[in-house]
Amino acid sequence: MKTVLKKYLLLTTLMLGALIGYAKENNTHCNLLKEEKIKLEFYNVKKGALLSIKNEEGTIVYSLEIKNSGNYSSVFDLSKLEEGNYTTELEKDYEIIIKSFSVLNGDITFGKEQLIFKPVIRAKNNFVLISKLSFEKEPVKISLYYNSDLIFSETLNSSGSLLKRIYKLSEKEEGSYRVVMHCDNKYYTKNFKL
Repeated sequence: MKTVLKKYLLLTTLMLGALIGYAKENNTHCNLLKEEKIKLEFYNVKKGALLSIKNEEGTIVYSLEIKNSGNYSSVFDLSKLEEGNYTTELEKDYEIIIKSFSVLNGDITFGKEQLIFKPVIRAKNNFVLISKLSFEKEPVKISLYYNSDLIFSETLNSSGSLLKRIYKLSEKEEGSYRVVMHCDNKYYTKNFKL
């Protein structure tokens, strides 16, 4: 038990250091080329990252998987977008970069950029290890399912730092498990078997 906890704490410390260092290198840049076109640039992007544009209801109006690692740049024609509020989201391995903008009377107005760290959920032997870095003080809901039945659920009030949880599962209960986390207005899911 102590060995698992030591490994988990070491992994969490390394992950936290890497995420903070990696976050400092992430820059997003938007240039307004014409009234209806923007040039969107992301730096230090890995192959497989997902870029999407969503409307205010959360419906994806554009989606793209990044094909090459490095810097990503593309010009988007927003003339066909209806008036309203939108976000661009770049989903990476451990983080999501969100940039908001509004379309009104043909004009584009950019809002603030937000960085969300995704939770890390690991299953090892009969332990579920969860860590989540957050600078916001928002509640986090964790639900654990066994063969589609809810077996545990809790809502935690985040203190605006690193959330760490270890759950021990019964060694006798083999089957399919699923962890669902709701935080940052998003759902994160991890499926595994024992």
